[in-house]
Amino acid sequence: MSPGPLTTQPAGVVGRLSTLDRYLPLWIGLAMAAGLGLGTLVPGLDDALDTLSIGTVSLPIAVGLLAMMYPVLAKVRYEEMGGLAGERRLMGASLALNWVFGPLLMFALAWLFLADQPEFRTGLIIVGLARCIAMVLIWSDLARADNQATALLVAINSLFQIVAYSLLGWLYLTGLPALLGLDTQGFEVSLWEVARTVLIFLGIPLLAAWFTRVEGIRRRGEQWYTERFLPRIGPIALYGLLFTIVMLFALQGDAITGEPLDVVLIAIPLLVYFFVMFFASFALGRVMGLGYPRTATLAFTAASNNFELAIAVAVGVFGATSGQALAGVVGPLVEVPVLVGLVYVALWLGRRWFGEDEVAEHPIAAVASPEGARS
Repeated sequence: MSPGPLTTQPAGVVGRLSTLDRYLPLWIGLAMAAGLGLGTLVPGLDDALDTLSIGTVSLPIAVGLLAMMYPVLAKVRYEEMGGLAGERRLMGASLALNWVFGPLLMFALAWLFLADQPEFRTGLIIVGLARCIAMVLIWSDLARADNQATALLVAINSLFQIVAYSLLGWLYLTGLPALLGLDTQGFEVSLWEVARTVLIFLGIPLLAAWFTRVEGIRRRGEQWYTERFLPRIGPIALYGLLFTIVMLFALQGDAITGEPLDVVLIAIPLLVYFFVMFFASFALGRVMGLGYPRTATLAFTAASNNFELAIAVAVGVFGATSGQALAGVVGPLVEVPVLVGLVYVALWLGRRWFGEDEVAEHPIAAVASPEGARS
């Protein structure tokens, strides 16, 4: 059930996505429009939502964020973390791309394109720090990458974010700008603010997902968990994302309708980021002699981002009406169609650089159904 040559089955990649995933940009666009409509047509809605808050976190949005994260993390094979010991080259390259090169690239692009837009700039940096932990399973499967290696890298990224995200957030948002003498216009973020948000919106669903996986497999078996349970809860992540976007845009309606070009300003550096990360990683995999399946795994895990976590951090630290939150919301609107296109690019480059045999269906079964995987 793999897509054939691009010249004969141009719709193969998109056709293997579920209906929900295939039209994700459309659903996000409709959610944005619904949020703007609610914010405009329902007087006082933003004030009402503000009353349902603890600090800067809106409780309705918090519910949506947790709903996004739990199904994503429930797909990770935590028990296979030990398998990383034999994947030192791949793991080393992935860690360098995800946690050194990627954040630095987004930092540079944010300052290059949005030097006079501190809120959007900060939002982009937050996106760059949130490494993809699940939707990459979709791109890996469609591009005939090594799904087992993808699952292992997803697992290490999930755990690494708990340990490193808050520290890197402080480094790139406060420490490095101060060291370079950049004018942050008086903006600073504390290590604790980022750590608290990550612990809540990543730590809680991560613990719940790990417990669900352990107990689900122990009581019902892995086949039931993978083939029955995961596809059932998978769409919850999308519903949570769409609900969160509706709430965010209801709160941000005035800012967006007043400055519609803001979305374009945010999208341009995101486009540059996705393309640079993908092609740099693909070239590195070829130079390292990883073969096509591992090279595609490396490229997609590096080029994808965990926009759920980015939205959660932006909302939790800066509030739902902030420019940082808007930058997080624009992320999936840009990422999904771009990554679908890059699947085709990966298959074409694989045949050109590695040969047709290397791009054949990888023998290891997919770790998660494309119907259920989410970013």
